[in-house]
Amino acid sequence: MRADRQEQDLKFTRRALIMSGLGGLAFIGLGARLYSLQMLEGERYRLLSEDNQFNFDLLPPSRGRILDRFGVAVADNRDSYRVLLVPEQAGDIGAALDRLSRFMPLSDADRERVLRAVRRQSRYRPVTVADDLDWQTFSAINLNAPDLGGVRPDVGEVRSYPYGAAFAHVIGYVQTPNEDDIAASPREEEGLLLHPGFRVGKTGVEVSREHDLRGAAGALKTEVNARGRVIRELPEQSTAPQPGRDVVLTLDADIQRYAHERLGQESASAVVIDVNTGELIALVSTPSFDPNLFVGGISSSDYAALRANDHNPLFHKSIMGTYPPGSTFKAVVAAAALEHGLVDPNETIFCNGSTMLGRREFHCWRRQGHGRVNLHEAVKTSCDIFFYEMADRLGIDRLHDMAVRFGVGEQFDIGISGVRSGNMPNPAWLRARSNEPWTTGHTYNVGIGQGAVLMSPLQLAVMTARVASGRAVEPTLYRNALARPAPHIGVSEPALARVRAGLRGVVEEPGGTSYSLGGLGIEGVAMAGKTGTAQVYSITAEERASGVRDQDDLPWRLRDHGLFMCYAPADDPKYAVVVVVEHGGGSSAATRPARDILRRVVARDPSSRAGVFADLAGNDRRGGA
Repeated sequence: MRADRQEQDLKFTRRALIMSGLGGLAFIGLGARLYSLQMLEGERYRLLSEDNQFNFDLLPPSRGRILDRFGVAVADNRDSYRVLLVPEQAGDIGAALDRLSRFMPLSDADRERVLRAVRRQSRYRPVTVADDLDWQTFSAINLNAPDLGGVRPDVGEVRSYPYGAAFAHVIGYVQTPNEDDIAASPREEEGLLLHPGFRVGKTGVEVSREHDLRGAAGALKTEVNARGRVIRELPEQSTAPQPGRDVVLTLDADIQRYAHERLGQESASAVVIDVNTGELIALVSTPSFDPNLFVGGISSSDYAALRANDHNPLFHKSIMGTYPPGSTFKAVVAAAALEHGLVDPNETIFCNGSTMLGRREFHCWRRQGHGRVNLHEAVKTSCDIFFYEMADRLGIDRLHDMAVRFGVGEQFDIGISGVRSGNMPNPAWLRARSNEPWTTGHTYNVGIGQGAVLMSPLQLAVMTARVASGRAVEPTLYRNALARPAPHIGVSEPALARVRAGLRGVVEEPGGTSYSLGGLGIEGVAMAGKTGTAQVYSITAEERASGVRDQDDLPWRLRDHGLFMCYAPADDPKYAVVVVVEHGGGSSAATRPARDILRRVVARDPSSRAGVFADLAGNDRRGGA
């Protein structure tokens, strides 16, 4: 009996020791955990606690403006009233949208867009429900905000293009970032790109200068309660956003707008350039589109209408369109023949309307011919026979070399994408393309700017500027106060002077191909120019027999392109203008618009003797173009 009791006491003692040990270990473990939480990880949990108490709301920066050469904003920002939805605070998204729909219309498409955005991103990130609300709707939502859980009225900024279609191709537009934009940006900017209302450049200057225009985000510290509602803002502990930098262009908003209006709905382009510095004064393509439509997301019907337009309003013709330069190229051929001493200025060549090369007949544009013409007369009247002969004397190698000096075939970097190089052919090019030998017939075609010669309106403008100034100017779209004069082109002044005299005769002398223009129309200021026609389709003998006699009888798409290059003042060149009218039926479609644009440019120059024509520039005389 005693032995049993002793054995029970011993078991109890062992159990007590075990329980005491376990209790002690638990106490030690608890103490160690408390020490770890309070001493070793106290700072971490303090920060987590503050995270529950404080929020940092990302503050997007104001996008930098895009300004013209005089500081006029051609891309700006304006306030936009919008409504955001924070899924984490809204609970049932469908119910939250139902509550909101009492104060503003929400279509099924709007609901689906919001639900899609909620599924795609984190629930604590706000989603834009509606943008650009009117004040009445916005104020009603603000008034009822306490009853709209998760709904956040907000005032943001939206991109604005005050000149609309006039600058669309150059400036481009902004849109909501897509997955590719987010992937291409630094990881620290991901939150900014996901912020409601934030936009990134998609085309033109907007995308080319995105780094400068974007700026850097800031953060606003706010104190919130347990339900996530903001109690107060703490601006002194916040970081202000850094606005994007303004970008200044060389373009003149007045000239750009006027050129756009002057070309109207023609499928056309115009380039205005300073012949001494290469600064682009205007870069226009018509018809165009309103970039404001793209900022908030263009409708499928509007976009389909732009795509279906046969005049290609989405295509930047002034830098992307390439055309045979036609007779405008004869200025280069004349300069090459003079520079190489292959023609005497007084030498005459007889033009009877055609010339034979082997068994092939090459025609002059004037079927009855021009009679005997020297270089001056040939440039003035655009005699093809004369320039066939000059091209033959030069040969393609010397002709190619001179064309390159004038910028033909060169791809100019003006700071936006899409600039095309055109083409200046030679035997190596032909062998690589079709493995065919170069013939004199090819050289004849090059001599009048046809065949495989292709130039963009931008290249034509550079060529004109180099003829007018004798300098190898490079086109530029961004203002640079440190710009230096371009080097000389490497063609003698006497040769250039004779070419310029011929170009002046085109406009001023009877028989000139644009003599009917009547000049610039500004007293004391003369202009020089050159017409050009780029053949699109050759009327067949059968078509002529059936009554198809000229361009007006052809469908629009088969008509020739019309080109005109000009500069002024003729005796001291400053500005050059090139206009190309697609399927205009010939050069006459381009001459008057180009003349009118050049007159506007000269009238805006304070050093010009514009006199009574000052009103062409409007009331705003802010300086030279």
